[in-house]
Amino acid sequence: MASSGLTKSQNSSLSITFLGTASAQPSSTRNHSSLALHLGRDVWLFDCGEATQHQIQKSAVKMGRIGKIFITHTHGDHIFGLIPLLASCLNGAGGTADGVEDSRSHINMDQPPIEIYGPLGTRAYLRNGMAYTHTLLGSPYVVHELRMPSDPQAGDHTSLTRLSCELPNSQNIPQVDGVWKDIFKDDIISVSAAPIHHSVPCVGYVVTEAPVPGKIDPKLYIPDLKRTNTPMTVMRRLQQGESVELSDGTVLQGPSRRKGRKVVILGDTFDPSPIIPLAMDADLLVHEATNAHLPGVDPATKDTDTYESVEARARSRGHSTPQMAGAFAKRVNAKRLILNHFSARYSGAESQEAVDIMNAIGNLAAKEFGQEVECARDFMSSEVTFSNNVQ
Repeated sequence: MASSGLTKSQNSSLSITFLGTASAQPSSTRNHSSLALHLGRDVWLFDCGEATQHQIQKSAVKMGRIGKIFITHTHGDHIFGLIPLLASCLNGAGGTADGVEDSRSHINMDQPPIEIYGPLGTRAYLRNGMAYTHTLLGSPYVVHELRMPSDPQAGDHTSLTRLSCELPNSQNIPQVDGVWKDIFKDDIISVSAAPIHHSVPCVGYVVTEAPVPGKIDPKLYIPDLKRTNTPMTVMRRLQQGESVELSDGTVLQGPSRRKGRKVVILGDTFDPSPIIPLAMDADLLVHEATNAHLPGVDPATKDTDTYESVEARARSRGHSTPQMAGAFAKRVNAKRLILNHFSARYSGAESQEAVDIMNAIGNLAAKEFGQEVECARDFMSSEVTFSNNVQ
């Protein structure tokens, strides 16, 4: 599967920024779905709803750092912003008048592309959208599709031929044992995926960091190093967990390596159970909570609604309630849960009413999860911290 180096080193920052937390309809306080994962200096996007590039411009996310984009499904609120974003990232324009040469007609295909991963139709959507809007890009991109068993396993799912800015090394990645394992992997990070149940084919992604050096206590090593006149530079080897034999035969053992961090980012779903084997022990789970029953808190609550009726309606539309998200987080033993993808009725404003409603939504999930739950708002950032587990 795809592999390339990151400008990220182990133990560097790993965090997320929510660029859009709305469901089907955006509002003045919530944009369509998109989330930025920061890996050191690199940025990976997960979904790219309408106006995502506007959200990026209002945030601390650096557009020029975006190297990969992962699409969970092809509903418009998760993909309509992808072509405009590519046009901005890759020097796109609408061509030139007759007789005027456009530099975009000579693309350096050797430069690193933006890599896009998504279900069947992602490649066709981009190719057709750019072709019929006459969008020319000055740098390359490539689309890798995660093919379901019922999908055609070959071909591009469109009659249009490849665009000049589209690299030919795209992959159609088949499922193996019900998942897509290591669709990207290097020495530091890997990404796997699994189908999750929604109203259309949908994917959840699992980003896993390789084991990292453990915490080192210099006081345990320096006396022996000084006693044997050993260069302090060996501390680097000890930090990596290596053993070092000193001149007098003493063997110093560096700290055991720690498990790397794991982030699970789900698309829309009423049942994400197929991703459980990949999602276990996540340090952070991002799960949708589109609908909630909030009697006494949300003034728009219908008298005829119950917790059961709201859950049934959410499920029928392929979505989840906070309780469903909390129960799944507990099932996979997640360390933290952040809810997103809220109905337009749930404002992301800072008014007391809006805050009370979001606190109530978080509390519904927390009762199932067994610990505090966060509700995302646009531009909220959160650091992914290490657990104390040793490899």
